Amino acid sequence: MPPLHLVSTPIGHPDDFTLRGLATLRRCPIVIVEERKESTAWLRQQGIAGKQIEILNEHSTPQDLDRLMKICREHEVSLITDAGTPGFCDPGAELVRRCRTQAIPVRVYPGASSLMSLLSLSGEPLEEFYFRGFLPAKSEDRRAAWMKMQKSHMPIILMDTPYRLRKFLGECGEFIPSRRILLALNLTQDDELVIEALGRELAAKVHFRKAEFICLVYQS
Repeated sequence: MPPLHLVSTPIGHPDDFTLRGLATLRRCPIVIVEERKESTAWLRQQGIAGKQIEILNEHSTPQDLDRLMKICREHEVSLITDAGTPGFCDPGAELVRRCRTQAIPVRVYPGASSLMSLLSLSGEPLEEFYFRGFLPAKSEDRRAAWMKMQKSHMPIILMDTPYRLRKFLGECGEFIPSRRILLALNLTQDDELVIEALGRELAAKVHFRKAEFICLVYQS
């Protein structure tokens, strides 16, 4: 049975892409992406065209997944995400789970990672941490998540969507004002910004209105 290839894509700088990942995308006749327009444009930049493009994102239905599984059983397929590693904090995880339970081989092609980059930048010998990931969108769920984190003394990794950056910074000041935080914005891009400050100080130090970001809340 042909494998499903999990090909990591750059998180910012276009050169952060492995030769092995590039060769795999060139070889596979089918590529599963989150957004057709953005991914097709990126593939063209890599000199890749003429592929059958399939969509898997947060709007995909169980029926869509069934159809994609049929494709994976019959063809060699690559799965990519908008940025970073597919299957991690994105809709591709369910496809990977289904493939593994149905004995379809899954191969991974590592690449740029905002999580690993942040941990490297921290300078902390972290032996364990709590990966909270993306915060909920709904206000009540979001508040509950912050209140849970207030009680945790472990290092915490947090992410959110770019357009909620200012909201996130305000919440850091509200819920964890005295915790030390390492915030990384637009990693690997020309306007990359890495700031370390207390929660109550962050908002004043960040000039972006919107940016890709990930942060580490240090151990209390």
